[in-house]
Amino acid sequence: MLLALPGRGKERFARIYWRGVAWIIGLRLRVIGQLAQARPVLFAANHWSWLDIVALGAVLPACFIAKGEVGQWPGIGLIAKLGRSIFVSRGRDTVAREQKEIQDRLKAGDNILLFPEGTSSDGNRVLPFAAAFFSLAFNENAPWVQPVTIVYDELEGLHVRRGDRANIAWFGDMDLAPHAGQLLRRRNLRATIWLDAPIPPGTYTTRKGLSAALQGRIEANAAALRQGRLPEQF
Repeated sequence: MLLALPGRGKERFARIYWRGVAWIIGLRLRVIGQLAQARPVLFAANHWSWLDIVALGAVLPACFIAKGEVGQWPGIGLIAKLGRSIFVSRGRDTVAREQKEIQDRLKAGDNILLFPEGTSSDGNRVLPFAAAFFSLAFNENAPWVQPVTIVYDELEGLHVRRGDRANIAWFGDMDLAPHAGQLLRRRNLRATIWLDAPIPPGTYTTRKGLSAALQGRIEANAAALRQGRLPEQF
């Protein structure tokens, strides 16, 4: 019903749902900064784990750009579809249709969330960004761009150490079910989400320039959060 009705009810539903999931699995959320007030917004975030879908989905009023297989995951796939996620395969025969769908969403005023690393990391570093992702920021419906940094920084009341991060992160050839089962036995995990200042359209003239600036900001913010440092105004 929400998908069929006009308005932002579908966005609110997805955020409420993911907040409920976070509460059930013991994932606490701490947010630094403010959401961009303009629309549309392209949120660019670093990527640790399947948990990012829960944490960022609970905070950001945005449609995910997700790999096609996410749509087949039990439970998560259904809610991702209800949240109007855009599933991409990056195949040559589908890329034009997928790009048009994303452009249509931006034109309609929808916010988009993407992970410019293209895959998830081990949590100890931010992987290189692919500048090609930022073609979305250079079109007739050019969005604002807001850097988003997520770090899982507290586990069962203790600061997450370097060795713990690889157990929280989901990367490489890890299977989803065993990783989720092991992690969910550990209660009271905290994610800190840093919403950096949004970048107006036209600030950068090339995808590479925008990509490098975003990566620099997110790398610096992630390093600060891993070390337990916060912005002075927080």
